[in-house]
Amino acid sequence: MSKRGHFFGDLDVDVQFDVHVGAMTWFGIGGTADVLVHPRSEEALGALVERCSQSDTHLRIFGKGANLLVDDSGVDGVVLKLDHESFTRLRFNAEGEVDRVLAMSGADLFSTVNELARQGLDGFSQMAGIPGTIGGAIRMNAGGMYGSIGDCIESVTCLDCTGQRLVYDGSQLDFQYRSSTLPEGLILSAILRLEPVDPVKLREKVKEIFAYKKSTQPLSDQSAGCAFRNPVIGGERISAGQLIDEAGCKGMQVGGAKVSGQHANFITTGTDATATHVRALMEAVQSRVREHHGIDIESEVVIWSRDDRSIQ
Repeated sequence: MSKRGHFFGDLDVDVQFDVHVGAMTWFGIGGTADVLVHPRSEEALGALVERCSQSDTHLRIFGKGANLLVDDSGVDGVVLKLDHESFTRLRFNAEGEVDRVLAMSGADLFSTVNELARQGLDGFSQMAGIPGTIGGAIRMNAGGMYGSIGDCIESVTCLDCTGQRLVYDGSQLDFQYRSSTLPEGLILSAILRLEPVDPVKLREKVKEIFAYKKSTQPLSDQSAGCAFRNPVIGGERISAGQLIDEAGCKGMQVGGAKVSGQHANFITTGTDATATHVRALMEAVQSRVREHHGIDIESEVVIWSRDDRSIQ
């Protein structure tokens, strides 16, 4: 990147340097971002995306930090946070239809679930209790036993590396477990396909889903949600948490990082934890599951580091 600050000087953005983004994640640990940028408009965002592409500057998107571990050494390039109201709003009656809602990529999942329940629009309740943003959830097709966000996607609007808009019809996107065929690019918004229902009954449904998750997951502890993906064995998807539990990993600890005693697929962090502790513990869990079951489990947590050049 060219001289810090000069790179962004003519753009409608707020810029912060050397920001401790690790502390902003749900793990609450990890290093700093060299640059954290908050665009104030779609035009500024598009121009910044294009500028980063032309200068080969690594671009990352920071949502709510719910599924993220930032390496202790921090990250280079540009980290984007789409927290301006231009990127967090919901627009009802999208496309003139009461059962269609436009959700911007920076919209908070908790808030979206609650607002849709108040409006009596179902189809998104499966996301109750799942932290993050609309964009992050779509990119990884977040979900759980009640369904995934891909179940209600009508269309997705992205920005390509030149900052141009591209719209993908939901029927053409193959949403699978924690993945989809959505091409690379920055997710800008999505049209949600919903169903008008009794709002009182819907709010009760959301409360029941959240209560179940609270009873089975360590939601009050610092963690990034499920640490590992459920593997497919013999054509059937198996619970990673069960495999980890059966391998005797509950309570395993490295430094301030610990495998939860409530749910084995959650790694929690204490005040003395570091990202290095978490990574070492994840590797130890993978090794023990491999030894016990002969099965490799893959990380579901996204890890940012200075030597990682993938688009995230």
